[in-house]
Amino acid sequence: MRLSAIGYQLSVISCLLTMIGCATVEYAPLPQSSRPLSVPGLYHRVEKGQTLWRVSKLYGVSVDEIVSSNNITDVTQIRSGQAIFIPRGERKVAPQSADNPVSFEDFIWPVKGKITSNFGEKSQNIISKGITLRPYSNSNVVACASGQVVFVNENLRGYGKTIIIAHRDGIMTVYTSLSRIMVKPGDYLRQGTAIAKCENGLFHFELRKGHIPQNPRYYLPG
Repeated sequence: MRLSAIGYQLSVISCLLTMIGCATVEYAPLPQSSRPLSVPGLYHRVEKGQTLWRVSKLYGVSVDEIVSSNNITDVTQIRSGQAIFIPRGERKVAPQSADNPVSFEDFIWPVKGKITSNFGEKSQNIISKGITLRPYSNSNVVACASGQVVFVNENLRGYGKTIIIAHRDGIMTVYTSLSRIMVKPGDYLRQGTAIAKCENGLFHFELRKGHIPQNPRYYLPG
């Protein structure tokens, strides 16, 4: 992944301004309607373990478009074998096989735990821009995908100890409420690398495209 230092800085600054409430908060578009009759496309049958992120990469269509076209309000509605409509769909990547490995990686969970707050939930007049988990143990927090650490802060207002990692396609993952940080800005990490400890009882995770919060459940396996 080769992104300019200026591009990193602008993306991180924009992301941080949104996080701390110094900019107008934008959210990924919510689904508005079912498949428009006038929109061409095709149907994809969901395979076991597939996320909306993976499906979007297969066809070169954004997650937001798939969510809106299928009126998806709950990612847990997606099941193996289900047919979902892909607007303007045209398969971009051949199916994965031993002779043809897919060139992109899926996201993985940063830590295993029970979700206590979902994306978009409102608590004390604050809308959650990510998901909050109660980890099952004091295990390490890991990088959800390969990328570069672009921000580390020991006491970010409202978030505490925070790490931001930049990935491909303008996606950033944000790890907060940490008890100990184990990486520094500039570190390039492979997926699954331990980046922090979380021993505070709760862990908060956000995923953004540019500075716009996305529902992490569309990117993480079920």
